[in-house]
Amino acid sequence: MKALSKDSATWMDADDNCAGQRIDNLLARLLKGVPRRHIYRLLRTGQVRVNSARVDATYRIRSADRIRIPPVRTASRNAEAPNGPSERLEARILFEDESMLVLDKPAGMAVHGGSGISRGIIEAMRHSRPKLRFLELAHRLDRDTSGVLLLAKKRAALVGLHAAMRSGRVRKLYTVLMLGRAKLGSHEVDAPLAKYLLPGGDRRVRVARDGLAARTIFTGLRHIGTFTLAEAELLTGRTHQIRVHSASLGHPIAGDDKYGDFAANKALARSGLKRLFLHAGRVVLEHPVSAVRLDLRSPLAADLASFLERLEAERGGVS
Repeated sequence: MKALSKDSATWMDADDNCAGQRIDNLLARLLKGVPRRHIYRLLRTGQVRVNSARVDATYRIRSADRIRIPPVRTASRNAEAPNGPSERLEARILFEDESMLVLDKPAGMAVHGGSGISRGIIEAMRHSRPKLRFLELAHRLDRDTSGVLLLAKKRAALVGLHAAMRSGRVRKLYTVLMLGRAKLGSHEVDAPLAKYLLPGGDRRVRVARDGLAARTIFTGLRHIGTFTLAEAELLTGRTHQIRVHSASLGHPIAGDDKYGDFAANKALARSGLKRLFLHAGRVVLEHPVSAVRLDLRSPLAADLASFLERLEAERGGVS
């Protein structure tokens, strides 16, 4: 393949070394310095073509595929990188209007400060938008969870979002990797949850007959060796709900340091999984002010996508 051009499209003929690789991972390797978000945008808008046809990020390259790579400008090594959480979050906005702001939350960042964390996402965004008179989280994601996070810029939007969530009019779908070969297809877990404290004061949640109602739909997508890639849809929004319900099935989420298999997690960390494999990939709702349907999506986080690809290669494919 000739050198990538900043001014015109480059055509690449895939060989056996590329066969089986996902197109997004190939582009990330070729387009060094280009953020993953921009790569997904190139795919979504059809600027990347395979055999003259559009493909999505999950397309696996075949030998002799002809790939069109559009002109891009990669970041210079000396270019100034975002130097704070506010700047980094501004680059991760999925949707924004006068009423709402939707972020692709990075893993490892708490949604709010406290417990030794001086600034969380909400504080960083308020710092980034000092002229906004109102900015509040509409819901929360665990610190180690990545993906779609809703914020309200007006009180009316916040009230509307909360009402929609209480009435079940907001669909929240997560991608999870479960330990063990869990059942494929869809099934509902209806198990009440109650909070409790460990002797050291850490908060935990468990299934309890006298707990709050909690319902999750798990859809097993495929087995990857001794793991199960699944989608989890929240029907209620309890603390740690997906994590506890998954563990209650005997299939805790890979990398879960609270409810998981700690020995398995250590092995997974050596293989490249450094955190909880839980990603808020999609939220579907009516806009709380305009009533326009929004289908908000976040591609699987780069670290999870890379680990999943390695796992599939090591485990000899999927079933």
